[in-house]
Amino acid sequence: MNAAINVDNLTDVNTSHPMLMAMGVDKTYTNGTHALQCLNLNIEHGEIVSLIGPSGCGKSTLLKMFADLEQPSAGQIRWNGKRDMQSQCNMGMVFQEPTLMPWATIADNVRLPLDLKNIPKNVSTEKVNQALASVGLKGFEKSYPRELSGGMQMRSSLARALVMEPNLLLMDEPFGALDEFTRQKLDSDIRTLWAEKNLTIVFVTHSIYEAVFLSTRVIVMAARPSRIIADIPVEAPEFRDEKFRTSESFIKQCAHLSSLLEASHTGGSHE
Repeated sequence: MNAAINVDNLTDVNTSHPMLMAMGVDKTYTNGTHALQCLNLNIEHGEIVSLIGPSGCGKSTLLKMFADLEQPSAGQIRWNGKRDMQSQCNMGMVFQEPTLMPWATIADNVRLPLDLKNIPKNVSTEKVNQALASVGLKGFEKSYPRELSGGMQMRSSLARALVMEPNLLLMDEPFGALDEFTRQKLDSDIRTLWAEKNLTIVFVTHSIYEAVFLSTRVIVMAARPSRIIADIPVEAPEFRDEKFRTSESFIKQCAHLSSLLEASHTGGSHE
């Protein structure tokens, strides 16, 4: 399910530091799998950064470290320059599957993080309604997950991540199982939410086209043990629509990332 951590007072956060820092991060699992190797990455406030690379290269592992759900074997993760995530940012996370409770209404699914924080229902109801409206699900509060399409279920999952009003949103290939039309619509919605809510977003995807459309930067990771082989700024207008998807700039940037992704399978650089 979505993870969301509420921080009552973030006014003292020092935004002169990057929102996220991976400093010499190494990860070896107990079965001997060497997932990440001396990885360094800074993500600034207000960026949308996509992580792409071969399957199993450690993208999700890095995302879980940013969520403080996984610990590095060596190196450090820092949030706003500090080692305590909960005091430095308010985080929401969306996983690959919606993982909604089938017995609960959509409103109750979205309310779950608020219930876990013992927030009174007279307060949480308004927050739930606002979160559902922000993802286009106003009027579906009393529906059950089985009554919604895959895209609507993922919107519900996104609403659950947004209900705690995060400033950091971590997304682990959330739209990979959806049809192309729904996926493109949700990508556009994510950019709208990013602008409206002043979010920092880290987005794992296997789609080059999705990465270029969504991102301010794209990080290309090599086959494991993974390291970063390219850090590519996306050249695009702030407002991106279907016209951008068919533009020469979009096509060229996708082609460049495609060549980098091909190189990533052998761990080499091809910039």
